[in-house]
Amino acid sequence: MRKFIVAGGQLGPISRNETKASAIKRMVELMKQAAERGARLIVFPELALTTFFPRWWSDNKADFDAMFETKMPNDDVLPLFQLSEELEIAFHLGYAELTPEGRRFNTAILTNCKGRIVGKYRKIHLPGHSDEQSWRPFQHLEKYYFEKGDLGFPVFDMHNWKLGMCICNDRRWPETWRVLGLKGAELVVLGYNTPLHYPPAPEHDHLQYFHNELSVQAGCYQNGLWSVAVAKAGYEEGCELIGGSIIVGPTGEIIARAQGSYDQVISSEIDLDRCREIRENIFNFSEHRQPNEYSLLATE
Repeated sequence: MRKFIVAGGQLGPISRNETKASAIKRMVELMKQAAERGARLIVFPELALTTFFPRWWSDNKADFDAMFETKMPNDDVLPLFQLSEELEIAFHLGYAELTPEGRRFNTAILTNCKGRIVGKYRKIHLPGHSDEQSWRPFQHLEKYYFEKGDLGFPVFDMHNWKLGMCICNDRRWPETWRVLGLKGAELVVLGYNTPLHYPPAPEHDHLQYFHNELSVQAGCYQNGLWSVAVAKAGYEEGCELIGGSIIVGPTGEIIARAQGSYDQVISSEIDLDRCREIRENIFNFSEHRQPNEYSLLATE
C-alpha cells in the first residue's frame, strides 16, 4: 500500500523521576489514538523513555546507566511492542542504548506492523560539548555520554515503503537528507529534544521553531521525500523544549503540525508515489546532479 496514514506521537516533558513504565503508558495511549485514526505508523521522539539526561554533568558516566537500555525489547517497553502487533501499527522509538561491550549510543529503532524490529539507527551528528561547562543554565553533553553512530544512514524496506531514520541534530545537516535520498528513502522518520534557549547564541532563541521547520522542509523538498518529525516538548527539568512536531510532504509543504507542548497525536494520509513529482522533475538526480563537482564534500 503506497497511500496510508502516518502519525506523530509528540510527548510532553518527562521528569527525572518518572519511570520508563510511565512513559510507555503515555505512548500506549498515543498509539491507540493513532490507530483509531487509521494510522499504519506512529513516530515517537528522541530519548522517549527518559528525561533528557545529557543536560547534567557527572564525573562517572555510569551514574546515568539506568537511563539506558541494554536490550530491545525489554520488560518496560514490551506493552508497546504487544500493542503494535495487536493494532497492526508500526512505530519508531528513540532511546539511549548501552551495548554489551559498554558502548553508549543515542539510538532509534523501527518496527513493522507486527511489532518486530526491522531497523536501527544510531545518531551521527552529536551536538553540544564533551566537557563540563558549568556557566550554562543547562548543559548539552551528548558528546560526553554518547559515541558517534556507527551504522551510517541505512534505508529499510518495509510494507512496500522505503524508510530512513535520523535523530534530532541530524536533521539540520543537508548531507543526512541527501544520503537518504540517494539511497531511495521515500519517508524519513525522526525524533528530537530541542531546547528553546541556546546558551552559546541566545540571539537565535526566537528562531528555534523556524529552524526546525526549515531543516525538515528543505530536506524533504530537495530530496523528494516525506518526513514525520516528532518532539519531546515542554518545560522539562528546568529546560524548555520546543514542540512543533510536523508531517512534511515531498514538495516541502507542512501537512500537519502539533499545537502546544503536551502529549498529542498528529496525523495525515500520505502517498509515497508523490515522491516522483520531485524526483522526475526539478530534483531528478540522474539528470541534473553533478557529483564530480562536489568532491569537496567528501574531502573536507
